[in-house]
Amino acid sequence: MSQTTEQKFMALLKEQASYGEAIGLMAWDMRTKAPKKGIDNRSEVLGVLSQKVHEIQTSDEMKSYIDELKGKVTNPVVQKSLEEAEEAYDKTAKIPTKEYREYVTLQSKAESMWAEAKENNDFESFRPYLEKLVEYNRRFADYWGYENHRYDALLHNYEPGVTVEVIDRVFPQVRQALTELLGKIQSAPNQPDPSVLKGQFPKEMQEKFSLEILKRMGYDFEAGRLDETVHPFAIGLNMNDVRVTTKYDESDFRTAVFGTIHEGGHALYEQNIDPKLAFTPLATGTSMGIHESQSLFWENFISRNEAFWENHYDLFKSFAPESFKDLPMDDFYRAINEVKPSLIRIEADELTYCLHIMVRYELEKALIGGEIEVKDLPQLWNEKMEEYLGVRPANDAEGVLQDIHWSGGDFGYFPSYALGYMYAAQFAYQMKNDLDIEAFIRAGDLEKIQQWLTKNIHQFGKMKKPLEILNDVTGEGLNPDYIIQYLTEKYKKIYQF
Repeated sequence: MSQTTEQKFMALLKEQASYGEAIGLMAWDMRTKAPKKGIDNRSEVLGVLSQKVHEIQTSDEMKSYIDELKGKVTNPVVQKSLEEAEEAYDKTAKIPTKEYREYVTLQSKAESMWAEAKENNDFESFRPYLEKLVEYNRRFADYWGYENHRYDALLHNYEPGVTVEVIDRVFPQVRQALTELLGKIQSAPNQPDPSVLKGQFPKEMQEKFSLEILKRMGYDFEAGRLDETVHPFAIGLNMNDVRVTTKYDESDFRTAVFGTIHEGGHALYEQNIDPKLAFTPLATGTSMGIHESQSLFWENFISRNEAFWENHYDLFKSFAPESFKDLPMDDFYRAINEVKPSLIRIEADELTYCLHIMVRYELEKALIGGEIEVKDLPQLWNEKMEEYLGVRPANDAEGVLQDIHWSGGDFGYFPSYALGYMYAAQFAYQMKNDLDIEAFIRAGDLEKIQQWLTKNIHQFGKMKKPLEILNDVTGEGLNPDYIIQYLTEKYKKIYQF
């Protein structure tokens, strides 16, 4: 029996997804287990496979299916897949195949060079790679087109529907509120004592505690694993293979514990997508902002919640060194929620986190817009950190080289972190109207929370656009008032002002 056009289209999408899974597996391996000498060869292989995906996306066969099926499909999954395929075709077809392959190869080599440059505090060794990545992204944005700002074309890749105009309206509002709140916190007389959290905490015990918390969150270890890496990430190869990575610091357990919970939030999203979306472009999170809302929800709204530690503190102490055994829970809770401007984004406290993102957003917006050049980044980075957070990096390793994103060409990605935090606050507010969150957390019943997230967000994958999900769940569009309200209420209580 011959296949219908619809079946042929879905089979082609499956082939494309299969190459994508192989690329994802290689990327995970390069960031976790791959020997250094294999990086160049692996980068070439990734280039070949990525070129194959590019060829499928822009093939005459794909175009013929899109043209033939458009307006004639009744199955909603096929219809949405068709829309995604058409957008990918239109966007990818504008980039010459040879140029795209060169770019993917450059990405892999640049990421390896970034890791080396960071270790050696040597921005100049990485600079030529970054200059090429920036030039490619400027060119790609021009290929794709935009209305008001070149950066909008890149933003669309991560957060469809959000533009520079939207961000430039919302970010200053949040920055002003956070800056004012930070001032009150810093002058408050009742400061927590972060020194109570210091002390050697063996890596293997941190890992055991992190694994237990992931399990309680609902992470399925038959569909994932936890590994160690330089820069933590989660990667969904398919909904039955979603991997989490973390970084251990034996002198500060917070890096691994909260980092693992954060990545676990990403993984739960990918593990709970509706199985009917498998092997389609819809079998992933709808945007990086919605994705980040899930990781930040678990990290901040759950695991930095007082009720969470009322339930889990005894478990924590069973893995912790002796120095933690007599530490009162209230002192512990206040210490893990200390507000103190820092240099490293992934170690930032809840309050100053968005300020880190705003530094990056403003720099890369100017970079893509051609207002600044790569050589200007270290100095401008340091100046903005001092202006927004009152701290100045002593070197580039703790400054402009600290993040992996630019080495992978991920321009337009950073704003999604702050947007995700705003989404998370809106979701949390709505969840409190539907569930007694505090009671469930205090009882250790995290399953009810996970079920709510799956019902309202996870299951849809890319069937819904990010702002559509936000509106369906909360009844309104992006509203920064919720994140401001949440942080103000929480820190007034902790700092007692």
